[in-house]
Formats: sequence, C-alpha cells, structure tokens
Amino acid sequence: MGYKVAVVGATGNVGREMFEILAERNFPVSEVVALASSRSVGREVSFGDKILKCKNLEDFDFAGTDFVLMSAGGDISKAWAPKIGAAGAIVIDNSSAWRYHEDVPLVVPEVNPQALDAYFKKNDRKNIIANPNCSTAQLVVALKPLHDLAKITRIVVSTYQSVSGGGKDAMDELWNQTKGIFVNDTPTPNKFPKQIAFNVIPHIDVFMEDGYTKEEWKVLAETKKMLDPKIKVTCTAVRVPVFVGHAEAVNIEFENPITPDEARDALREAPGIAVVDKREPGGYITPVEAKGDDNTFVSRIREDVTVENGLAMWVVSDNLRKGAALNTIQIAEAIIERGLVSPKAGA
Repeated sequence: MGYKVAVVGATGNVGREMFEILAERNFPVSEVVALASSRSVGREVSFGDKILKCKNLEDFDFAGTDFVLMSAGGDISKAWAPKIGAAGAIVIDNSSAWRYHEDVPLVVPEVNPQALDAYFKKNDRKNIIANPNCSTAQLVVALKPLHDLAKITRIVVSTYQSVSGGGKDAMDELWNQTKGIFVNDTPTPNKFPKQIAFNVIPHIDVFMEDGYTKEEWKVLAETKKMLDPKIKVTCTAVRVPVFVGHAEAVNIEFENPITPDEARDALREAPGIAVVDKREPGGYITPVEAKGDDNTFVSRIREDVTVENGLAMWVVSDNLRKGAALNTIQIAEAIIERGLVSPKAGA
C-alpha cells in the first residue's frame, strides 16, 4: 500500500524538483497531489509520465494525506503547517519557518535520523519536520563523519551560492543580465542588490545587528542544532553567477589529531558523499558537475597549517536537490524505513 503525498508550492523550482525525485526514487505513492495558490490552479506539472493539474491549497481537504512536502515560503508554512499537521499528515517543510523551534526536529538523514525516532514518540508533536537551509544541508553531510572521527571544535565557512537559491526570478535576472551585457544593455538589479552577472555579491538575506546576514546565521544555528551545540561556527555567504549548485570553502579545527588521508577515508565510507580529490588540474568537483546529482562532493582535502588539528576542504552540491527537494524526500523515506508511520489508506 502506498502513501498519499501532496506537494505545496508545486510550480516553483523546488516543487518541480520534488516531483522529479519522487518519480526517480520510486517513492511508494498511492496518489500524488500538486497544490499551489489560487492563481496557479490548473497549471500543469510533471510527475514521471503523468501530468498533474494544480489544485488550490486554500480549499484542499488533507484528510487521508500521509505526507505534505512544503516549499512555498515561510509565511505559507507558518499559516498552514500547523493546520495540516493537526489533520494528521506529516509536514516536511523546506522553509525557515520551523527550523529553530525547540519542538520541531531539523533533519538531514545522513546526519541525525535519530531525531525522528525521538519526535514520533511524542504524543503532543505538531507533525512538522524541518528541512535545513540549502547551504547547511551539504555542509553537515560532509562534517558528520569527521566530527565522529576527531570531534570538531570550530568551523569557518565561505559559501559560493548559486542564484537558484533565490528562485526563478533570480535565475531569470542572471540570464537577462548576462545576455544584456553582450549587447551593451545596462544591467538593472532587481532581485539582487547589485549586478549579479560577471560579479559576486557578499550578501544573502537580510543584515542582522551584529553585521552577519540571516543566511550566515542560519548556517551557524542549524549546524549547532543538528551536529553539536558546542561547535563554534562563522560564515560568509556569497552569491555567485552560477545557475545551480552551491560550493563551500570550509576550514575545520578538531579536538583530536586527524590527517587528510584519515579524513578522506572517513568521507569515502560515509553515506551521501562522493570524494573527488586528485591534486591535479580538474581533480575536483565544481557546481556544473554536481548539477542533477544526489551526492555531496568533497574535494581539496588538505591540512590547515594555521591551527593545530586543522583541515581545509571544498564541498559542492546541487542545492535544489540535496539542499532542498532531495533531503525533504529522504526525510519521508527515513520515516517509512524506521517504521514510524503506516499509509492511512491501509489503516
């Protein structure tokens, strides 16, 4: 017996990716429903060899629905996730709305699946599970096996984040500005505060009082919540003129000694990671190669000679997949594999 799955935000970049991944991974579905705002009702999205027409979130009856995968923004999630959870469906939310609530687990299945077991034992749970920020998801996948091996004490991260993290409008802006420059049109920033074509912008999300941006704070808070609250984290988040795929330069300080070879071996054995680390031109992964792949890629593993027990590495992943849609679906798969829910249709 399969599970009834609804996708909220069906017409967005991540929503469309969710349908593709559900089909690719043969997720055990009995029915898949596309949900969107009233202005998108009737629009078509693809699910495998099927075409689904979007239904209106406002008047959809969630009774009998097993999983609701949400990627419609924080405001929609704040308004709807509690109602959907109260109706008995498990909400897996891709926005930042619920990530920092003490009573909502923040989960990357390769890192902290045990958080699901503890959550489903609670009788008063909200039935909401949070998906981390795209840049944090790939980071903690790469950090987890190293933390288990030598105990991380401090992390310095610089991100190189693609425009797809800002949605379709952001991707269109990069495309239009790039084309325009070649015909001598003046690039006009709209989605971004400055020109993004042929440029990099050290600013993602809003600025906070301490000078960090909200995107940088997310990396700090989410890494601590999922991996270890004692780890010190600092981050500089940068938007780069790449359509899909986030990259990160990561410097790590450990409590115990660890060599690059030991780190390489631990990463190769860990789930969800591919190590591509040849010390030669092209012996590393860039966002172009990571696009469409489920793995988090780790390259450039080397000693950080500025600290005792330090390593540096380069981490790349498709942000629409592992950073968003894939991780959301992997959470649902982990819930099923751990026997935490049964299909309502089979009840």
